[in-house]
Amino acid sequence: MNGADLESRLVVSLPELRGRLKAEAPLKDFTWFRAGGPAEVLYSPADEADLGYFLRETPSGIPVTIIGLGSNLLVRDGGIEGVVIRLGRGFGEIRIEDDHRLRAGTAVPDVKVARAAADAGIAGLSFYRGIPGCVGGALRMNGGAHGRETKEVLVEARAVDRQGGIHALPVAELHYDYRHCGAPEDFIFTEALFQGEPGEPEAILAEMDGIAAYREQAQPIKSRTGGSTFKNPPGKKAWQLIDAAGCRGLMVGDAKVSEMHCNFLINEGNATGADIETLGETVRARVKETSGIELEWEIKRLGIPG
Repeated sequence: MNGADLESRLVVSLPELRGRLKAEAPLKDFTWFRAGGPAEVLYSPADEADLGYFLRETPSGIPVTIIGLGSNLLVRDGGIEGVVIRLGRGFGEIRIEDDHRLRAGTAVPDVKVARAAADAGIAGLSFYRGIPGCVGGALRMNGGAHGRETKEVLVEARAVDRQGGIHALPVAELHYDYRHCGAPEDFIFTEALFQGEPGEPEAILAEMDGIAAYREQAQPIKSRTGGSTFKNPPGKKAWQLIDAAGCRGLMVGDAKVSEMHCNFLINEGNATGADIETLGETVRARVKETSGIELEWEIKRLGIPG
């Protein structure tokens, strides 16, 4: 089934759908690498109820994939089969609650969580200034930076399952580990409740400025990159292993290992998804050869080869 046929089938079978469907939507427009193929159909839900309706009424045989801001994502050149769900405006609200709590929709960029918390005098969430993703990605990856992780500040999360059921999940039920969440893979997070502590807005903003300055000085944030490529092995730094393996500046096509921070891969021009993935696998092979350590991808790779 091609994208147009699938879109038509969904339009007919989902008469109450309020969100938008788009066939053969180019996903490179949504990934920070600016590479990769299209979604067979891209669906942008209107809100949580619309998402639940879609999941409940869409046959289980149609693959469903969720993406966020695309900051930690590599889409392969053949694109992604079935329906790709990208949450937007209906999941973009932030609310300040009592006891220094903040509730945010999962389409909210992490940096906006940090800024809203600072404005409200809520300390403890400023590390989100250093994560270039959205709340949904932070929940799914136990996103962290500057010595803190999502599991330390999360109270609970809401999610919709593949049958359209709504779940409220206390942090203990998410079974977090380093860059890992134990929630079922088919759960789509829709909202998070964070716990902070009392703080002075000026001090929190100063801390955020320090995080931003560090990132600009240490990471190639102005390049087309997917952020940290590989997880840090226990007791090791991935970038040091990559550097020791002689991979700094290594290129495949227009894909390059950053010379500023060699755990970042960069699209220098017209790199394909295959160029970027091949470069990453080359780095993994060289690190294994020189250190005996097998690096694990932190970047999510989705779709089929071109």
